[in-house]
Amino acid sequence: MKLVTYVLDPNTPREEGRAGVLLNDLVLDLAVLGHWAAQREAAFARLSANQEAPLPGTLLALLRQGAAAWERLRAALELAAQEEPTQLQHQQGLAFRLEEVHLRPPIPDPPTIRDFFAFEAHVRNARARSGLEVPAQWYQIPVFYFSNTSALYGHEEAIPYPRLSQALDYELEIAAVIGRAGQDIPAEQASDYIAGYMIMNDWSARDLQLQEMAVQLGPAKGKDFATSFGPWLVTPDELQPYRRGSGADERFDLPMRARVNGVLLTEANFQEIYYTFPQMIERASQHVRLRPGDILGSGTCGGGCLLELGQERHRWLTVGDVVELEVEGLGRLRNTISGATA
Repeated sequence: MKLVTYVLDPNTPREEGRAGVLLNDLVLDLAVLGHWAAQREAAFARLSANQEAPLPGTLLALLRQGAAAWERLRAALELAAQEEPTQLQHQQGLAFRLEEVHLRPPIPDPPTIRDFFAFEAHVRNARARSGLEVPAQWYQIPVFYFSNTSALYGHEEAIPYPRLSQALDYELEIAAVIGRAGQDIPAEQASDYIAGYMIMNDWSARDLQLQEMAVQLGPAKGKDFATSFGPWLVTPDELQPYRRGSGADERFDLPMRARVNGVLLTEANFQEIYYTFPQMIERASQHVRLRPGDILGSGTCGGGCLLELGQERHRWLTVGDVVELEVEGLGRLRNTISGATA
């Protein structure tokens, strides 16, 4: 499944986004879909008999309700797939063409965001620009920092330029969303805790980042002004054809690309990652409880940012630039840099 958070009016307050699921080129509203399915099918009505609503109105609520809610969603989607698209569109508030909606981050209000540093090529290339080697400690544990959960953007949303910076960069990453709570999760079992994957752009103000990390703390203001996620959350079953390995070594053969103003700058593959998501989850959950909706970022893929590529390849980003990240199986995430400052 591909799950979204959407609005019909781009001026809708951010906290009022609605959950949807894709059916071909239609977005089906989750809450309306649940009521429609309950009226149409007695077996579905029995599945949701003890629920306040057959399906919740947000993806975070779906994750928190757990396996039973996912079962109801799959059953409702199977019913909808039997209908003609025009019939679904005739149901008030149920179905909208994808081009009619405005997408927000799939999880617009995650409890936490942990961004890792998991691609060896990125670490090596970025540090080489400063004449540094990869520290030995990097090979011992997967490391991460916490990012800002209140400055998130979805597909096609404008990214405000950080006014204190003159060195804006993109970062091509993949994010995993936690689907159920757990603590001290072994890497061998960790993939069972993943609800889905999405593209992530960890926008970075390199001059601010360099300044604050010189005092051995951060990143902070160099990162916290914007992070993009989307265009949708893809459930693990959809990525089975790309799956390589299992358990702690589960990887996915997903080509990754980044373009700025239509010019291809980055080509990589997700299976090149050094630390897998199961290994990241094991580390993140040590001594603490992960919760549904928590987001883990992979960190930048090799060659996945301008810092690595160098100014001889492309200048820093500026107002009006269009950045498009593409990952096979996950879609395309596109944003334009706006003149409004963060």
